[in-house]
Amino acid sequence: MRKAFYLLPVLLLLCLGTALSQTPFSRGVNLTGWFQVDGPGQIQFTKYTKLDLVNIKSLGCDVIRLPINLHFMTSGSPSYTLDPMFLSFLDSVVVWAEDLELYLILDNHTFDVTSNTSPDVGNILTKVWKQMAQHYKDRSDYIIYEVLNEPHGIAASLWGTIQGEVINAIRTVDTKHAIMVGGVNFNTYTELQNLPVYSDPNLIYTFHFYDPFMFTHQGATWNTPSMAPLAGVPFPYNAAEMPATPSTFIGTWMETAMNNYPTQGNVAYVKSLIDIAVVFKNARNVKLFCGELGVFIPNSPADDRVYWYEVVRQYLEEKGISWTTWDYQGGFGLFNKGSNELFDHDLNVPLLEALGFTVPPQTPYTAKPDSVGFMMYTDYIGEKLSNVSYGGTLNFYSSNLPNNGTYCTDWRGFNQYNTIGIGFSPVRDLTRLKAEGYALDFMVRGNAAGIKFDVRLIDTKVDATDHPWRIGYTIDETVSAWDNRWHHVHIPLNSFNERGSWDNGTWYNQEGRFDWSKIDRFEVSTEYTGTSGKVLWFDNIHITNLDTALVRESGTVGVGDVMESPFTTLNASPNPFDHRTVISYYLPSRMKVSLEIISADGRKVRNLVSEVQPEGYYNPPWDGCNDSGAPVPGGVYLCILSGDDSQAVCRIIKS
Repeated sequence: MRKAFYLLPVLLLLCLGTALSQTPFSRGVNLTGWFQVDGPGQIQFTKYTKLDLVNIKSLGCDVIRLPINLHFMTSGSPSYTLDPMFLSFLDSVVVWAEDLELYLILDNHTFDVTSNTSPDVGNILTKVWKQMAQHYKDRSDYIIYEVLNEPHGIAASLWGTIQGEVINAIRTVDTKHAIMVGGVNFNTYTELQNLPVYSDPNLIYTFHFYDPFMFTHQGATWNTPSMAPLAGVPFPYNAAEMPATPSTFIGTWMETAMNNYPTQGNVAYVKSLIDIAVVFKNARNVKLFCGELGVFIPNSPADDRVYWYEVVRQYLEEKGISWTTWDYQGGFGLFNKGSNELFDHDLNVPLLEALGFTVPPQTPYTAKPDSVGFMMYTDYIGEKLSNVSYGGTLNFYSSNLPNNGTYCTDWRGFNQYNTIGIGFSPVRDLTRLKAEGYALDFMVRGNAAGIKFDVRLIDTKVDATDHPWRIGYTIDETVSAWDNRWHHVHIPLNSFNERGSWDNGTWYNQEGRFDWSKIDRFEVSTEYTGTSGKVLWFDNIHITNLDTALVRESGTVGVGDVMESPFTTLNASPNPFDHRTVISYYLPSRMKVSLEIISADGRKVRNLVSEVQPEGYYNPPWDGCNDSGAPVPGGVYLCILSGDDSQAVCRIIKS
């Protein structure tokens, strides 16, 4: 009895230690390619919706790691002020995650595999993270901050100091949320032991796992030397199935990796590497998380890839380590190779089973001709469409006198052969719409004489004897005046002309083989010279059978008018909303501000702000009520921000 009395506190301490060393989440995915762009104007917000998060949760996930090019979402040096539109977009994702009780890791993924982490990075990190913490300090515990993805080429001691300074900067405004920290050398498990013993009690330590690298990255092009010529490496090692060493590997670290694979390409070796992280976890009694793990799809044997995931996942869970796989869609994703990556049709069932996920019912996908028109851009690129643009500076969210809604597309700095591209997945069958007289319809505005570009559709290359054929129409002064005003363009699909094909560096003249049943993407392309100084704006790009669009905005825009308003951006999130939305704006200087909600018929509904405000970010909420406190009916409302003789307007939809 006496022994039991003394043993009880020990057991309690052991249990408490185990509880303290477990993360509040267990498994999930990285949601890549969404906020990993060069600026707020490049974010394709409709790439994912709340339904995608619902689908991810249905797999059995309780956490999503969201990579963000955070430093690119700022005004840059010296202040690195976070962009309000970026915060508005991110706020929506935060709300979705909280509604679904999904943990959301805000991963600062400002990362370049070819460039070393700057010794001065702390100057940026402390500024951006203090702002992020200020913005999200009152949100739920489902939100987690990750300081920086995969620091590399920087001394471990210096990085440990910088990371500590970032932790302290966050804690000056937010003592609530967990902070995720990791070591140098690309967050490798061997560097965990070199991290300082931080005093903060609410940290999660992270590492990434891609070993053996020769197996997980065969076919990858971003390494030196390129691993593109490597394919078919088995896991575990099997001498009869091993490919020959590519000639480009000779004399490099990859030749060494090939030579070592017989002893390293096996389950025991993989577990021994994970054990390095386990030793750290147990020694410090800390929460540990594997933020990335995965095998690149293109060149890896499918069954071996699945087996690797099963081995790694099971061992991580056996050791009490939570994880998120890289990634949901894409080269390391959860979908079948070469598929449309549709949740109901294309999930890789054996892979999901290996990861311990719940497998939803899968049915074959059946392609059908489009029977109605569809929007490709209006304020946002259409849902389930993709941005495949290249060249120039492209902003999908210009508030510079849009003809419809809140935004228009602004494109400048482009050269010959640059494109605005909107991709279709799955491919679209427009045969019926063409036969029924549908047209490409859009608003366009240009700033100078001589503007000339093509609008075109590109079909899918179905086999080695085929090419991605083009069909299009040329837009010039005969179609639209370039007078800095909006003009309506309506081009029947049956007016398009075949334009040939550019395929793997070779031009092919048209052969009458364009396939209207397999449209891969829509493009606006600057096929012509004389682009210097030219600027184009687009709004409401869609396929329709109606020629009724109106020029609603009659103002004349100038190239230098982009920042005419003193307000960087005015946004509401979520939008549409039901019970509550948060309005975001930034003031570059002290001014008298008025923020009002106006009904569609021009009546004042609510006065949210009427005061002098200093420079900074503001996020006043609107509860969907009028000044008397009564809920307003569903519909479209205007939010008008006024100050310094200028106004900014955004449209809010109440459900």
